Amino acid sequence: MTRQTAIVIGSGIGGIACAMRLQSLGFDTRIVEQLDAPGGRAYVRRAEGFVFDMGPTVLTVPHFIEELFSLERDAAMLGLPDFPAAMLTQDRILSGNSGGPNTSRYLDIVPVLPFYRIYFDDGTFFDYDADPVNVRAQIAQLAPEDLEGYERFHEAARAIFQRGFLELGYTYFGSLGSMLGVVPDLLKLGAVQPLFSLISKYFKSDKMRQVFSFEPLLIGGNPLKVPAIYAMIHFVEKTWGVHFAMGGTGALVSAMLRKFEELGGTLQLNAKVERIEVEKRGRKRVATGVTLASREMIAADVVVSNGDYATTYLKLIDKAHRKINRDAVVKFRKQSMSLMVIYFGYQMRDGDPDLRHHNIILGPRYEELLTDIFERKILAEDFSQYLHIPTITDPSLAPPGHHAAYTLIPVPNTLGDVDWDVVGDRFADTVMQFLEDRGYIPNLAERLVYRSFVTPKYFEEVLGSYAGNGFGVEPRLTQTAFFRPHNRSEDITGLYLVGQGTQPGGGTPSVMMSAKMTAREIARDYAIDPKVVNGVPA
Repeated sequence: MTRQTAIVIGSGIGGIACAMRLQSLGFDTRIVEQLDAPGGRAYVRRAEGFVFDMGPTVLTVPHFIEELFSLERDAAMLGLPDFPAAMLTQDRILSGNSGGPNTSRYLDIVPVLPFYRIYFDDGTFFDYDADPVNVRAQIAQLAPEDLEGYERFHEAARAIFQRGFLELGYTYFGSLGSMLGVVPDLLKLGAVQPLFSLISKYFKSDKMRQVFSFEPLLIGGNPLKVPAIYAMIHFVEKTWGVHFAMGGTGALVSAMLRKFEELGGTLQLNAKVERIEVEKRGRKRVATGVTLASREMIAADVVVSNGDYATTYLKLIDKAHRKINRDAVVKFRKQSMSLMVIYFGYQMRDGDPDLRHHNIILGPRYEELLTDIFERKILAEDFSQYLHIPTITDPSLAPPGHHAAYTLIPVPNTLGDVDWDVVGDRFADTVMQFLEDRGYIPNLAERLVYRSFVTPKYFEEVLGSYAGNGFGVEPRLTQTAFFRPHNRSEDITGLYLVGQGTQPGGGTPSVMMSAKMTAREIARDYAIDPKVVNGVPA
C-alpha cells in the first residue's frame, strides 16, 4: 500500500511538532526549510564562542514537550491524553528537572526561578513566581492596597484558566457555531473584555497593573487590547512553571528533529518554497505539493505551512485559488508588533548586580508606550525591554568568565514609518547605554566583546513575516478563536496551517497545541480515527 505524503513548510517549533505528529500518523513527511539551519524564529546564532537563541526562550507546560517525545513511529498516535491529571502539579517546578521520562532521553529541561524579575522605572523590582507567600509579601511591600484585589484576581484568573485552557485549550473553532456555544461562559467570566480593563478592576497601583498584565507582550499581544481570557497565562505559569532547555531553545529544536528523523521523517535545508501547487478538480481546488526556488517540484498529498499566515496566502498561492483568504481579507488583519533584538556577550565581574535569567525592565510609561507601538506605530524615545541572560542557568553558552545575553525591545512593525537602516545602530547604542547608565550592567561598553542586532527588517526579509511582525496576527478579540486564521484552509483542500498565526495563537505552548489541532484535522480529513488509535485515547 502506498503511503500518503506530507510536506511541512518551515522548521519552526510548530512546524516540527506537526511533522512529528504526521509522521506518527503514518505519513511520509518532509520538512522544507528556507534557511541553512532549522528553528525558524528559534534559529541559533553562534559567534566568538557565544551561543544565542534568536527567538523564544521561555518554555512552559513541559508535558506538551513530553507528548512529542512519546510519539511512536507509524502508530497513528496523536499524543497522550490532553492535560493528564498527573501533570496538574507544581512538583516539577521544584524538582530541578522539568522533563518527563521520554523528554529526558533527548535533552535536559530545568525550572527557572523566579519566572521573571520585573524592574520598574524607579529601580524597585518584583520577583514573579508561583510561590503564593512570596507574591503576597511583595505586594504587601510595594502596593499593600492591592492585597485584597490580588485575592479576587487570583480566583478570576483561576476560573478563566479552568474554562479557557483546561477545558477549551484544544478546541478547534472551525465554524462560527463552535465559538458561539462558548461565548456565554466567557462573558460570565469577564474573559472577553480587554485584559488591562480586567486587571484594573482588581489592582489600584500602576506597578501591580503592569506586573499582572505584561505577559501577552511575550506572544505579541497589546495588554490594552487582548481579551481577558489571556489572564490564563498567569495560571499556566503558576501551574506548570517556567523552564529552560539546557543548551538553549536551539537544543530543543535539535532534539525534536532527532526524534522526527527517528520516526522516519526528513528535513531539507536551503529549500525556499516559491509556490504551493494547486490543481482544480471539478469545483474543488486541491494542494498537490510545492515548487522550490531551485525549481524542484515536490508532490504531496498534504501541505502544511508553518510560515507566516499572510505570506503563505499572499506570496505562495495564486489569488485565483483564494476565494476566502483574498488579498483584502489577509491585509485587513492586524499584525502584531515587531521587535529589535540585541545579542551581546560581555565579561563577568565580581560585584555585578543580581540580575536573573529572565528580566523585564519597564520604562517610565506603560499604556502610552503600548499605544505608540501598536496603534501609532512610532518609535518613542523611551522603551521597555526583556533582558535574557541564559548563562546564569547554563554557563556553557559563553566562553568561561563571560555572559551571553540578548535584550528584546517591542517596536512597531513595518507598517509604520521607521527607517531602520537609519535608526537601527543609534537605537541599539541607546539601549546598551541605558543598561550601563542605569546600573543593570555597569561599565558594559568596556566589557563588551560581541554585539549584533536584528530589526523588523529581519523578520520581514529573512523570516518572511508580513509587515515584519514578530508574532503573526495580533491576538485581540476580533482575531481570537474562530476569528483567527484557520488551521485548515477554507480555500484549498489538502492545505493546512500551523504555528503562531493560526489557532490558538503565539507562544511555545500554543504552537505545540496548534500542531496537535492541525494534526487532528488532517486525521479527520484522511479518515484516521483521532479519538482512539491502537487503544490509546488521543
